[in-house]
Amino acid sequence: MTAAHPLALPLAAGGAGEHRTLIISLFALFVAATLVITLWAGRQTRNAEDFYAGGRQFSGFQNGLAISGDYMSAASFLGIAGAIALSGYDGFLYSIGFLVAWLVALLLVAEPLRNSGRYTMGDVLAYRMRQRPVRTAAGTSTIVVSIFYLLAQMAGAGALVTLLLGITSETGKILVVVLVGIVMVLYVSIGGMKGTTWVQMVKAVLLIAGTLLITFLVMLKFHFNISALLGAAAENSGKGAAFLEPGLKYGVTATSKIDFISLGLALVLGTAGLPHILIRFYTVPTAKAARKSVNWAIGIIGVFYLMTIALGFGAAALLKPAEITAANKAGNTAAPQLAEVIGGGAGSTGGAVLLAVISAVAFATILAVVAGLTLASSSSFAHDIYVNVIRKGNATEKEEVGAARWATVGIGAVAIVLGVFARGLNVAGLVALAFAVAASANLPTLLYSLFWKRFTTQGALWSIYGGLTASVLLVLFSPVVSGKETSMFPAADFAFFPLENPGLISIPLGFLLGWLGSLLSSEEPDIDKYAELEVRSLTGTGAH
Repeated sequence: MTAAHPLALPLAAGGAGEHRTLIISLFALFVAATLVITLWAGRQTRNAEDFYAGGRQFSGFQNGLAISGDYMSAASFLGIAGAIALSGYDGFLYSIGFLVAWLVALLLVAEPLRNSGRYTMGDVLAYRMRQRPVRTAAGTSTIVVSIFYLLAQMAGAGALVTLLLGITSETGKILVVVLVGIVMVLYVSIGGMKGTTWVQMVKAVLLIAGTLLITFLVMLKFHFNISALLGAAAENSGKGAAFLEPGLKYGVTATSKIDFISLGLALVLGTAGLPHILIRFYTVPTAKAARKSVNWAIGIIGVFYLMTIALGFGAAALLKPAEITAANKAGNTAAPQLAEVIGGGAGSTGGAVLLAVISAVAFATILAVVAGLTLASSSSFAHDIYVNVIRKGNATEKEEVGAARWATVGIGAVAIVLGVFARGLNVAGLVALAFAVAASANLPTLLYSLFWKRFTTQGALWSIYGGLTASVLLVLFSPVVSGKETSMFPAADFAFFPLENPGLISIPLGFLLGWLGSLLSSEEPDIDKYAELEVRSLTGTGAH
């Protein structure tokens, strides 16, 4: 990583420094409150169903709120605000893509998944196919997608806490990432799904309230005139009218235009394959409640993404690009920087309080999403790989939950190590990569399994491993990892693949391999099992 910028963290080191005790106290209060909720919920986790699915006790509204809390991650709050502040219209495309993606989840996945599975995506696939190979593949894919998504949260947390604490040394930033990882492991291992769900609900309310407050203050400053806000943002950005038009980031070259199509495809199709979103459908008692969950989630998330206009363009209007990139080169601190400015500026009590509140809300956002991701991956390891593959179905519930908790520690450790290297990347871009991997490996297999009767075990394995391998390899050899100043390893250059998002290649490949693998398979598809799964997925008969 490059050395700390000489102007790094001007807010934290300057005006905010005078109110450091107040900022840290408010921040600690928010984090402590969420930990108390986790401890309370953890005492009510008595069996595997409680740990994995929260006892299936949550209503449609509660689960919709929790889904919103799970989905509105660091990418939504920090990454999109930064992307808009630095790239204008092209940055706002992330908001559109993340929201539209919910239609795919609502129309194709939510109800059939709730009816067909029990705890994980592997349950659905294993219903009509050979258990051990399919569960191993599903578990592997879930863990890889979750780790990609975790990188974004770790990067966001690192940027946020270093801004608050005024840390400028690289060692300090690394320690922050380690600390976030430790807290994350505590959340999941203690609270399970019940604790995670309640934290996500509280966090969703806090995030909407905090964003509403910033939006109101920004619009008040511009007399509730959206044109004045956009005009000021364009002028202050130094890009002029181009800031408000398509093409600033994705229209410069033919490659960047193709990259935009690849990004859009990944965003729209990725949500329906994200493991931490899929397991949320198991926490409600009925398929009707699952549908209602998604309806509530779309409404809440839609309102939030509309407000990212005020967050991103407000930051562009009130902060110079150099101020934003000095604090974090990827723009991940634009939202909390805007909060300080709109609250009264550096050195003011109002600015310090608003900075602390918004940063605490953002940190609670990160912890809630990280908990959901870690729970999804540890659940898949314990339920799919440990119980059904390693122990061949002979493990007790106590052993299964114990395996999930140990898996939480292992996945947390991997996320910490990779998060150290990813801390300089834009979190919205990192999440887009997770969407691409999910849409390449998980979505084709899930849709084929639910809706194509000739789908076979070989087709599922080709689809999962093929889509997973292709997307991960393309990312490794893309400008995200090397070859650019904003890459994970800026000093190296092995970016043979020109696009920053692999979706345009890897998603069609995942569908193609699933189809081809099934056609070339020597085994006959179990038509009777498919008929049972079809009835179950559409009617809920026999659902857990």
